[in-house]
Amino acid sequence: MDNLIFSLNATIPIFLLMVLGVFFRKVGLLKENMINGLNQFVFKATLPVLLFGDLAKQDFSKAWDGKFVAFCFMATLLSISLVALMSMALKDKSQRGEFIQGAYRSSAAILGIAFITNIYGNSGMAPLMIIGSVPLYNIMAVLVLSFTKPGQNGMSPELLKKTLKGIVTNPIILGILAGALWSLLRLPMPTILSKTVSNLGSLTTPLGLMTMGAAFNWGEAKTGMGPAFVASFMKLFGLCTLFLPVAVLLGFREAELIAILVMLGSSTTVSSYVMARNMGHSGVLSSSIVAITTLGSAFSLTFWLYVLKTLALI
Repeated sequence: MDNLIFSLNATIPIFLLMVLGVFFRKVGLLKENMINGLNQFVFKATLPVLLFGDLAKQDFSKAWDGKFVAFCFMATLLSISLVALMSMALKDKSQRGEFIQGAYRSSAAILGIAFITNIYGNSGMAPLMIIGSVPLYNIMAVLVLSFTKPGQNGMSPELLKKTLKGIVTNPIILGILAGALWSLLRLPMPTILSKTVSNLGSLTTPLGLMTMGAAFNWGEAKTGMGPAFVASFMKLFGLCTLFLPVAVLLGFREAELIAILVMLGSSTTVSSYVMARNMGHSGVLSSSIVAITTLGSAFSLTFWLYVLKTLALI
């Protein structure tokens, strides 16, 4: 019972904030332009500042774990390869890109950091997990959606250049790099700067989760439920079942395991729906996967936390 209470205390507050986002939109407190603006604010300001602050205040040379980063990268790459093979069984070829992206692409940044912070009080191993997985998430999402776009024969050099530029200028990556450099150069963190960074970074979790809940149009997830359920099962249970035991065998514990769990088994990011629509796909399958995984992850993450806690791995 103690393990179950621990798991519920870690997951339920996060999803209640997302539900509040839906509620605030319904009653008109969060309007469309506000939601878009807050999403941009979290992505470009508070989240990078949060990651910068967590890294700048620690000894990054000691915090760096090449084995952990390599595992995150390889697990992500293998996950993408596996779901890409599974997508070959889909009769409707136009759904393959959305199926692949929806089955592997987690809310590793906003939801992941909120999840880890709720347990440990800081972002823990999330910055290193983001380094190992998020750039690959973004690169592969663009490649997959480009090659599977209806009427698309491949990726143009212009699109590839735009993709690489987007990765290099990603605010989350820049925040991590700035924090790592600050730590490596052993620059002082004055009290005024420290408190400012802390106050701004603390906005990330409540704003990010509420706007995530408010931004998604739940009414659009009505069709294509067969492939959506398969992709959602892989996202919430399949990839965790395959790679969590490997992580345990490699010696990862505590915050490392939680970060890996978030990377593998958290809900599909809402931006996958936005990206699919912007790149010529219908977005229906993506919206269905996001809806199912967002609702399902409240239970699946509680289940995985309970298992890890019961096995004394966290």
